Amino acid sequence: MSIPDPDPAAVAAFWDRARAAISVAEPELSLPDAPPQAWGFGATPAHADALLALVLTGTKTGTSSDARGYPATGEPVPVAGQLDVVLDGSGAPRAVILNTSIDTVPFDDVDAAHARAEGEGDRSLAHWRDVHERFFTEHAEHDQGFSPSMPVITERFRLLYP
Repeated sequence: MSIPDPDPAAVAAFWDRARAAISVAEPELSLPDAPPQAWGFGATPAHADALLALVLTGTKTGTSSDARGYPATGEPVPVAGQLDVVLDGSGAPRAVILNTSIDTVPFDDVDAAHARAEGEGDRSLAHWRDVHERFFTEHAEHDQGFSPSMPVITERFRLLYP
């Protein structure tokens, strides 16, 4: 079961509230009128809720994705400076994050600092590799299979709202 598509009206209303709050807290940021892309972490509602909880507590400040999935889905590759609305497992908007850095590295070159920033499990590189090899295998959006040399997009972000 995947994360439901968000209600555009709910995302727009959430963005209006978030934009107003962020503009007061961080007036130097230039925020668009239209809401940014909205998505949920993980591949299931349970993943989305668990990972969102880590974001909201400040434990999760990084994420990663299989770079080969972007051409397969037509989704834009993330960029530094990008704003995103993060959804919970029901598809409701719950947070706004700002990408602070993006790197593309082979799976085997993801480092311990990034694994820690992802905030999952014991936050070790061994845990990250185990969980992400399974995730990238089970939820691949292409037919190229898993490889230790596959390109992984690593993102660092900071929570702007709530």
